Amino acid sequence: MVSALLIVVVLILINAVYVGAEFGAVSVRRSRIKQLADAGHPLAVWLLPLIESPAAIDRYIAACQIGITLSSLALGAYAQRTFAVWLTPLFAEWGGMQPVAAQSTSAAVVLLVLTVAQVIFAELIPKSLALQYPTQSAMYTLVPMLPSLWIYRPFITWLNGTGMVLLRLVGSPSQTHRHIHSPDEIELLIADSRDGGLLEPDEHLRLKRALRLNLRQAKQLMVPRRRISALDIDTPLEQVTIAVAQSPYSRLPVYKESIDNVVGTLHTKDLVRWKVSDGREVTLASLVRPIATVHESVTADRVLRELREQHSHQALVVDEFGGTSGLVTLEDVLSELLGEVGDEFKTADPVAEALPDGRIRMPGSMPVDDAATLLRTHWDTDASTVGGLVTSVLGRMPVPGDRATVGNCEFEIEEVADRAVASVLTRRVLAEDAEADA
Repeated sequence: MVSALLIVVVLILINAVYVGAEFGAVSVRRSRIKQLADAGHPLAVWLLPLIESPAAIDRYIAACQIGITLSSLALGAYAQRTFAVWLTPLFAEWGGMQPVAAQSTSAAVVLLVLTVAQVIFAELIPKSLALQYPTQSAMYTLVPMLPSLWIYRPFITWLNGTGMVLLRLVGSPSQTHRHIHSPDEIELLIADSRDGGLLEPDEHLRLKRALRLNLRQAKQLMVPRRRISALDIDTPLEQVTIAVAQSPYSRLPVYKESIDNVVGTLHTKDLVRWKVSDGREVTLASLVRPIATVHESVTADRVLRELREQHSHQALVVDEFGGTSGLVTLEDVLSELLGEVGDEFKTADPVAEALPDGRIRMPGSMPVDDAATLLRTHWDTDASTVGGLVTSVLGRMPVPGDRATVGNCEFEIEEVADRAVASVLTRRVLAEDAEADA
């Protein structure tokens, strides 16, 4: 009896090892195993080739599944040949059952007890441990897995080949066990890390912005046309000096006749050099440097690459007709990643402000994605800013006091300046409140 119990325990442990090896292999980070292998850890050195190759990890998982199946079958068969046989006379004697009924009852009881024990000790516990400690699980289960890979090799080849043939027959591409995540999945992992306390809210926001950098277009980052500080190329240098001294910017676009015809940019350093030189007569045109140009649909990562390649800090953003749409700077791209970058010579842009009544004051120029993150919601819109979002919902030029509901958020126009929304007041509303307002 004791030896039989010991054999059952051993078979359950074997099953648990295979389960732990499977979940450990698919959840372990290759970067961590590579780090340990570079440090000389012997188990990591053996494990690294198995998880780096898609074909090798497929064989490894197949060996785990074969081991789980064989150990489960062996456990069930052994228990039925031992415990079920021992229990049959007891049910017949104590329960007054017929031999056939006693045999069936003992088999059912043994099956039920084994199923519960196997689910708990051979499935749930090793799976939970492997997911919590994937590195240790993957490495310490490697020792029994190596002989299993050698023993099961013929079966693995046949089973994997059969599986691939069946997948092709049903039109499904063969997938390998690789740790590949889409940006949306990575964003969910980052959000889970934030919710688990491993990331601060501002760290979560920066990582989310970095993932979305290739989705943000130049027109969503740029300083719009009406806010560009620019100089006419025919402006006398004395007046240019006064304008530069009053401006918070170190680089000013220069246009000829119209802002749609920007010919270059003036760097204040060039103006200073002229002021401290021999005072020769020059014109603004002689101080102008070339300016980079990008289309308004170009993504932020390409804008960054363009600025780097042209050794420039700003680029003119043009629309589909070649007209000036706005101006994007290196600071604008960095602000998209790191948040607002301070400047002692520029007035800080307004930021979201929590009010005592529970509402949030948001600047109309606040990016929609940042507002959605702040409010923990999502809006399906083509608008780039909060002001644009509210204007698109209203369907007309907004005026102070206008209200619009988007999803579970209500917006009230607080201020309009130069025909654009300057600030809005936002509050979350319940679904029934939104229906009532509608």
